[in-house]
Amino acid sequence: MARMHALPADEALERLREGNRRFVSNASLRGPILTDARRADLLAGQRPVAIVLGCSDSRVPAELVFDQGFGDLFVIRVAGNIVAPSLVGSVEFAAERFGTRLVVVLGHSQCGAILATIDELRRPTENQSKNLRSIVDRVRPSVEELLAAGYDADALVERAVRANVRASADHLRHGSEVLERLIQTDGLRVVGAEYSLETGAVDFFDGLPRTMA
Repeated sequence: MARMHALPADEALERLREGNRRFVSNASLRGPILTDARRADLLAGQRPVAIVLGCSDSRVPAELVFDQGFGDLFVIRVAGNIVAPSLVGSVEFAAERFGTRLVVVLGHSQCGAILATIDELRRPTENQSKNLRSIVDRVRPSVEELLAAGYDADALVERAVRANVRASADHLRHGSEVLERLIQTDGLRVVGAEYSLETGAVDFFDGLPRTMA
């Protein structure tokens, strides 16, 4: 499988952080959405600077949040930013084929999948769709221990969002032979982050290099 190296992980991470700062301050560098020249350039292939595994929530479009354009991000979206085999495969595909060296697991405040899981654990639903249950079951381990700790409603959701991001990031780091090899030998980095619906800011909080922590 052909591979093209994009930016090193730490440079890509700084690019996303700078883009989010522009987004928060309404200072986007984006001009026309897609120029003819850029369209022609992308016909030859793509070199995304980051792979983003994010939530499907319509309020969290990764390209806008990070002030990036066409061809800049390889975005995988699923409710609750969960990790299932096909999603791991999508990350592996981009990392192997395009040489992308940064993976961001992007959760967000007030995540509906987290709220639904909390509700389901407190008041189990009869005859729940097996497909919906598969999402809840992947979020469940991040929520159960916190429920038992007795946090108030707001603190519970806040902590559960981050616990779920960490769980997904850890799964990518340790649940794929391909990604483990790329982490150990080829500079791949998996980081966890949370987007704030309230402020627009992204907080990278898991897996950062020491210079950025």
